[in-house]
Amino acid sequence: MTTVRVATYNIHKGVQGMGPLKRLEIHNLAHAVAALGADIVCLQEVRAFHRRLQRRFAHWPSADQARFLAPEGYEAVYCTNAVTRHGEHGNAVLSRFAVLAHTHQDVSDHGFEQRGLLHVVLALPSGNGPVDDVSPRALHVIVVHLGLIHASRERQVAALGRFIGQTVPADAPLVVAGDFNDWGERLHEPMAVLGLHTVRGARVPTYPARWPLLPLDRVYARGAEVRALHVPHGRGWARWSDHLPLVAEVALP
Repeated sequence: MTTVRVATYNIHKGVQGMGPLKRLEIHNLAHAVAALGADIVCLQEVRAFHRRLQRRFAHWPSADQARFLAPEGYEAVYCTNAVTRHGEHGNAVLSRFAVLAHTHQDVSDHGFEQRGLLHVVLALPSGNGPVDDVSPRALHVIVVHLGLIHASRERQVAALGRFIGQTVPADAPLVVAGDFNDWGERLHEPMAVLGLHTVRGARVPTYPARWPLLPLDRVYARGAEVRALHVPHGRGWARWSDHLPLVAEVALP
C-alpha cells in the first residue's frame, strides 16, 4: 500500500473579521498550509481576485490565492464556483504530484448559492513508466463545497454520483474531500451508496475554528482507505479561518 496525506481546508477567502476589524490572513494561511505536510491539499472559498479588498489591503498577493498558497514544488489548480460583484471564489487543489487533467462541474441547486465540483487527476509516483489519466497509478481527487440546505446537499451528492459515473473509471482510486456543510451528519449513507467511505465512527469537529463542535469537513475514498483523521491544534489555527483543516491518511493499493 502507498499512503498519501490529504488535507481539506475552507480558508474563508483568506480574510477574517467583520467591518473595520477585517484582517488579511492569507500570509498566515500560506505558512499553515505548508505546516500541514500534506501531499494533496483541497481548498474551499479560495479567491481568484477581489477588487475592493485588493485596494483595502496593501499586502494582498499579486497572484491568485491558490498559487500563492502552494508550497514550493506543488502544482496549483483552481476553478471558480461563485462570481460576485467584486470578484470570484471557488475550489482549489495543491499537489506535490503532477497534474494530468482537471475539470469543473457546476452543481448549483438554486439561485442563491453558486456551488461546484473540482475534479483533478494526479500522477502517483511510479517506477513503471509514464502515468496517464486512465492509468492504475492515476489518483482522482474531487473537491466539493456543498450547500447550506440539506435537500440541496442531497441533490448535490446525487449530482456528484452522476459525475463520478461519467468521469472516473470504476477501478480508479478516488478521494472526495471538502466542506460538506452536513450539520446533522446525514450524508455518510448516500456517500456510501456511491462507494465512498471515511473512517468508520469518526467524528472530527472542524467548525467553528475557535470552539469546534461540528464535523463539516470530510475526506471520503473509493478504491482506497481513509485510515486516520486529525486536526492541528494551537492558538493560530483558530484565527486564520472559521474552519480548522482536516488531515487524512489515505492508503492506496
